[in-house]
Amino acid sequence: MAIQLRSAAELEKMYRAGQVVYEVLNALRPQVKPGLTTMDLEHLAEDIIAKRPGKAAFKGYRGYPCVLCTSVNSEIVHGIPSPKRKLREGDIVSIDFGMEVEGYFGDSAVTVPVGHISPELHKLLDVTRESLDRAIDKMRPGNRLGDVGHAVQSWVEQHGFSVVREFVGHGIGTKMHDEPNLRTMGNRGAARVCRKAWSLPSNRW
Repeated sequence: MAIQLRSAAELEKMYRAGQVVYEVLNALRPQVKPGLTTMDLEHLAEDIIAKRPGKAAFKGYRGYPCVLCTSVNSEIVHGIPSPKRKLREGDIVSIDFGMEVEGYFGDSAVTVPVGHISPELHKLLDVTRESLDRAIDKMRPGNRLGDVGHAVQSWVEQHGFSVVREFVGHGIGTKMHDEPNLRTMGNRGAARVCRKAWSLPSNRW
């Protein structure tokens, strides 16, 4: 499948959807605390979404029952909120969320510490955040997707961690999952070329 190149007007709509995602995740982050269940986070998210334009992208997608994915500790992705899943001091929880606004999608995730976490988990959060920044820096016209994946893999491995090989990132636009697929591993100069119409406008984030 070909990568869909986007006009400036389309990128602006995608930005607006992404901005709502950012606002919701930013509002949820300080609510995370020991004793809260992942379903509590779900209900909080529903209240926040109700005050914003658009609709939650995940709920109803292929039968998915919630607006959030909440993955705790070693769970990689797509954890389903549950009233039985209580967050404990020292956990980390990934909150994954998407919105559709005016026919365009935004989708992102943030990993949040629950109370005080271990030095090793602090290091994990710092290294993975830096790897994201390094990947974004490689999203420039003329670079290749292998350059992006290599930026992630090389950084996390030199700090003693490993990348997830079973899942990929994805493009987004008028569909929640679109081309290109993007791995957190790769070789410099390999795979598709980044082009101006779909590389990240870095001044907007």
